[in-house]
Amino acid sequence: MRVPGAFSGARQVHRPRGQAADVTVRFLSSGDAALVVEFGDRIERRLSEEVLRLAAQIRRAALAGIVETVPTLRSLMVHYDPLKTGAAELKRAIEALMGAKGRLDQEARLWRVPVCYEGEFAPDLAYVAKETGLAAEEVVALHAGQRYHVYMIGFLPGLPYMGDLPERLVLPRRVDPRVRLPPGSVAIATTMTIIYPLECPGGWHIIGATPVRLFDAQLPAPALLAPGDAVEFEAIDKRSFAKVRAAVERGDYQVPRERLSP
Repeated sequence: MRVPGAFSGARQVHRPRGQAADVTVRFLSSGDAALVVEFGDRIERRLSEEVLRLAAQIRRAALAGIVETVPTLRSLMVHYDPLKTGAAELKRAIEALMGAKGRLDQEARLWRVPVCYEGEFAPDLAYVAKETGLAAEEVVALHAGQRYHVYMIGFLPGLPYMGDLPERLVLPRRVDPRVRLPPGSVAIATTMTIIYPLECPGGWHIIGATPVRLFDAQLPAPALLAPGDAVEFEAIDKRSFAKVRAAVERGDYQVPRERLSP
């Protein structure tokens, strides 16, 4: 028996007015309290911008029953209170928003994160250099010479998935993941780079480390980075790493940042 107003089917395809012809938007039910809006089937910056634009539109519209929106690489999960709204009703409301021109929230920031690419901080740097046919110094220059887009925060609290990695550094994940990685480890795999905010296992290639704290549960906004932010890495030596780490531990270090232009 079908409940009136219920979401019919797990997946519905939609192309909002004004949407690029090669972008297919899908609505997927995720349990009885969340709806996923999926943009395409690739990881691309323009699709990420569509995800973030929709999240901004939903926030501004203040739709009834919305609990939280969670941007991912190419989709937006919309959590809702099923006592206040339903999936079918929410889908219609989101379609109406997507049919209108929306803007990205202008809260995105450009962060300049210090990274040490030396010695014990970069256990996979030599391997990456060998596999890519580059000198270690070239790997560092390429990685630190790119401005990265924060696609999403996930896997661990505060962990940023950032793209897009220079093509010459693209490698598959490690065959043998490490059981334990120190906080601040900077890693690459496929087309992305990440920073592990906490001690954890991991299968990405570690090419550096930052003394910056990516997640602090005591802060009003615990995660340093947010989807839509941009990140540039600044190569530092071990001595500078130690100085910044000491300042972070004292609580008197601020990661250099600036507002991104509209």
